[in-house]
Amino acid sequence: MSRLATLTQQQPATPSNQRSRCDETMDAIRSFILQEHLQPGDVLPTETMLCEKIGASRSSVREAIRKLEALNIVKVEHGKGTFVGSLSLDPMMETLTFRSLVSVGKNFSDLNDVVQMRRFLDMGCADEVVASLKGTEQPELEKLAREMSRMAAQGETFLAQDIEFHMGVLDALDNSIAKQLVRGLWVVHMAVLPQLGLPVSQELDKTADAHIRMLHTAIAGDVEGYRQAVIDHYEPIESILKSELQK
Repeated sequence: MSRLATLTQQQPATPSNQRSRCDETMDAIRSFILQEHLQPGDVLPTETMLCEKIGASRSSVREAIRKLEALNIVKVEHGKGTFVGSLSLDPMMETLTFRSLVSVGKNFSDLNDVVQMRRFLDMGCADEVVASLKGTEQPELEKLAREMSRMAAQGETFLAQDIEFHMGVLDALDNSIAKQLVRGLWVVHMAVLPQLGLPVSQELDKTADAHIRMLHTAIAGDVEGYRQAVIDHYEPIESILKSELQK
């Protein structure tokens, strides 16, 4: 049995007539990374050596590397070599953004799903956020929250401050996956929202106030108060989307 066959048989089975040689080579390279315990930034063997190690042709390896690079699984630096990529969630979020944009003009369900997922993440992290912020001083987050209140009072949106606040709250968790998901879903949200022609919420002040209460309840160690503030944070946009979905 070839090295390629040995490596690829560890991957989930797929009918052979639906798999290309490139797919099998991609699986083999992924398996090689796992077997060698390589980490982001670690160098991969040269193209020639990789062909020998996994038993694949040069053309299959080149095509597989191109596709894996698009997924951030590998990174090619010309003149230096091929490395394990950042393994970020960006490709998934780009696909989600495009999917949501494709649905624009037909329905609001994709954006509604994104908003719900953002709320689920915030609610799911509530215990950890409160535990990490309890009894601390957070002058930067306080400043952002107050700035959002000021802008809301003037009828201005505060998109940049909003995402910076949420990322700052998650900084205390030291959870890179949660941060990537939150930022990615926010990017999807903001890419799709302007295309829908929805009215600016008349409850900007409610959303801004919810951020202040999220911060203060977390510092006070009040998990239930924090969760209620999260619910209030999303209520205006969810009400608008619910109304649109019922039309």
